[in-house]
Amino acid sequence: MIRLLTLLFLPTIAIALEPGEVFLLVNKNVPASKELAEYYCKQRAVPVENIITLDLVTTEDISRKDYNERIVAPVREVLKDRKEKAKVLLSIHGVPLRVGGEEPSAEDKVEIKAIEVQIAKQQTLVRNLQAEIAATELQARAWPFTWSRPSTVQAAIELKTQQTVVLTLSRRRVAVSRAESQACVDNELMMLWWNNYRLARFQNNLLHWQATAAIREGKQPFIMTCRLDGPTPAIAKGLVDQAIAVEKKGLDGTVYVDARGIKFNPKNEDGYGYGGYDESMREMAKLLKDEGKMKVVLDDRTELFAPNSCPDCALYCGWYSHANFIDSNRFVPGEIAWHLASSEAVSLRRPDVKFWCKNLLEKGAAATIGPVAEPYTVGFPKPAEFFGMLATGKYTLVECYAKTLLLSSWMTVLIGDPLYTPFAKNPRIQEEQVQSSPKFGKPFFEAK
Repeated sequence: MIRLLTLLFLPTIAIALEPGEVFLLVNKNVPASKELAEYYCKQRAVPVENIITLDLVTTEDISRKDYNERIVAPVREVLKDRKEKAKVLLSIHGVPLRVGGEEPSAEDKVEIKAIEVQIAKQQTLVRNLQAEIAATELQARAWPFTWSRPSTVQAAIELKTQQTVVLTLSRRRVAVSRAESQACVDNELMMLWWNNYRLARFQNNLLHWQATAAIREGKQPFIMTCRLDGPTPAIAKGLVDQAIAVEKKGLDGTVYVDARGIKFNPKNEDGYGYGGYDESMREMAKLLKDEGKMKVVLDDRTELFAPNSCPDCALYCGWYSHANFIDSNRFVPGEIAWHLASSEAVSLRRPDVKFWCKNLLEKGAAATIGPVAEPYTVGFPKPAEFFGMLATGKYTLVECYAKTLLLSSWMTVLIGDPLYTPFAKNPRIQEEQVQSSPKFGKPFFEAK
């Protein structure tokens, strides 16, 4: 553990973020996008020269082709001489939220068809073996002498072999078809300077605090990303106003943690599944209560917090009510809240949806995190690490997110003012009290 803490606070990973290192992405086809960007620059002393105006669609989705041509290419061009200066890309209301998947090439399509033919043949073999085994077992039950019963051992071995072949072919089909290559625009932009990386699924986030200098050596830098957005431009603007107002006095209120009572067994788990994340929520509650001396309410039952049951809420983390927002929290200004579930940032604009991010923002949250599509648990930061870093008061919102987010080129988005530092005036814990979570899990880059 001492080694992990040393890694966490290596000077090479620490980021002293300044307003001039934030660059804003604006959609010229959404008037409110420019207005909000200019307002942010004024309030946060960000140079207006840091606004990058893009010609984008006005929907929440953008194709992979348009993403490359209308976002990546022009942003690279603008920043090519300021590569070291650009630490944060801030997507402003109106910039698309989700980038579509990569299309398979003509050669890929030919291979996919060939793979599907092979899979069909293998599946026929599997079915025949299963039928053979079933018939042999039926015959064996009727056999009068136990020492001469027909055996299914060889057929069972062959069945396992053929099933493995099917699995291998299926995985290859997924890779060639570019399945799961869609992503959150912001999460993809973390790899702005990378070329020709694999888009299927995800990449490890090299800004993560467990990414050592040796792991990052020789690789292009990553960029922190955030989004100033919401169901309306007014709500997005309010995120800035809340952050600035709270920073003058410090965030204060009750911490609500809605775990599920799932036990974590380090003998059988690495800490990146349900048990590991549930344990991290309990560790978050303990850290902020015992070390941070904050008022903490931990619910470690399957049931979720009931509507209107969480007054004076400053921090919230819980799960799992998928695409089914529960209006439990009554927020203090500046509150940071996120719910771990699979679809909670699929849309920030669509009316009458029960996604958590949209509804949390409408109810007054100053910042939230969520996925634009299925992220798996590992798509989220560990609660004890993310909220622990926030509580030190030494890191901005976007730094805490970048340091604890496990994956890039993936699904998760941070919504809020990237420069928001809620505990700068009233730090709750010391840096050395933030530990790898869960405590007996495997460090991320070792686990992977």
